[in-house]
Amino acid sequence: MDKISIYNDLCKVIPSDRVKIDEPMKYHTSFRIGGPADVMVLPQDVDEIRKVVNYCNQNSIPFFVMGNGTNLLVRDKGIRGVVIKIAQNFNDVKVEGNIIKARAGALLSLVAKAALENGLTGLEFASGIPGTLGGAIIMNAGAYDGEMAKVVREVVVMDLKGEISSMKNEELDFSYRWCKLQTGGKIVLEAKLELEAGAYEDIKRKMEEFSKRRKMKQPLNMPSAGSTFKRPPGNYAGFLIEKAGLKGFKVGDAMVSELHAGFIVNTGNATAKDVLSLIEIIQNRVKEKFGILLEPEIKVVGEG
Repeated sequence: MDKISIYNDLCKVIPSDRVKIDEPMKYHTSFRIGGPADVMVLPQDVDEIRKVVNYCNQNSIPFFVMGNGTNLLVRDKGIRGVVIKIAQNFNDVKVEGNIIKARAGALLSLVAKAALENGLTGLEFASGIPGTLGGAIIMNAGAYDGEMAKVVREVVVMDLKGEISSMKNEELDFSYRWCKLQTGGKIVLEAKLELEAGAYEDIKRKMEEFSKRRKMKQPLNMPSAGSTFKRPPGNYAGFLIEKAGLKGFKVGDAMVSELHAGFIVNTGNATAKDVLSLIEIIQNRVKEKFGILLEPEIKVVGEG
């Protein structure tokens, strides 16, 4: 089915102001890179998500679910089919005692802010992590000895047939930057996070300390997808890349950050091809020098 037909059909399913055709993905990723999505939809409730999923299934149209695009590299020819963006239109956050219940599209930083405002500790590490709650759970985002696995109590998901169910923490099989949801077949709708009562000033001080450390060590003022590689056992990707002499190394407008070698940044008009070429060079150089193969942390999607 052609994209114009898909667009017209989906405009009958959800309001047309939340359906886009040939939408440049560079406007929806923190890397500011990516070709067009054939069609993008921005649902604002579970029913709309289900309608879009059912439509795609019934018509054999591929679809990709994304959050805020902060850990994502979209290839230069973009994404075929439908992109379902679960972000600003799907972001309610509620606090009940020591439980935070939030929709998948809520920014993780705002969920952490809600924890602070309600005197709940356990999410301090997340206050400066960009992206949505759903994406953070799927990749088990973490920093400063904290990670989502430690606070997630339950996740509500939709399968590809539109059926809704819940998964407890132990069912998600969390490990370093991984959980069972990465195997596909489930869309995160909302989650319950279980925190502990804490002192407001202590929580605030810890968040400010982490923020200060991030600003000193990470290239927050340049487009990137966060840490490019997972941390290898017993070592640090940024350290190995720097020791391999690649700090500041460029391919096109993609560059190994001069502030933190664990980040690849977009210095202007980098393409996905630039970034992927740079990733390959880094992997080869580090493997040659240290015998360690760095595994990318960023997710790569779309057509070259």
